[in-house]
Amino acid sequence: MAISSFGVTLKWGESAETVAKVVDIKDFGDLIGEPNLLETTTLSDAQVTNIPGIRSGDSIPFTCNYTKADFDKVYADEGKPLYYELAFSDGSAFAWQGQHTVGVPGKGVDEVLEFTINCAASTPVTPKA
Repeated sequence: MAISSFGVTLKWGESAETVAKVVDIKDFGDLIGEPNLLETTTLSDAQVTNIPGIRSGDSIPFTCNYTKADFDKVYADEGKPLYYELAFSDGSAFAWQGQHTVGVPGKGVDEVLEFTINCAASTPVTPKA
């Protein structure tokens, strides 16, 4: 059965045992990147052939509604090596280590102010056991 994104929670802390929710998130980016393709084509092949290489990973973005209090909490942890967990409503979760930065995207007339958490993983993102 499929599950909803309702109740998805981003947590972080100084150890895997101390991760806790700091702010509510509105969305999250791709967790596990696609592998680079390594071309293995020879002059005998009628089609290009590849094998998977190292997974590439961009920063993992999270969007939050802006309040000064929430922004200050997230900004206080910017650049620190931390443990992260993204927990789903069915009890499953993904975990990694890394650091985050905070951004404030531009806005126009009659829009909700937001800020972003951009997480750079320093370990692979893996399903939590």
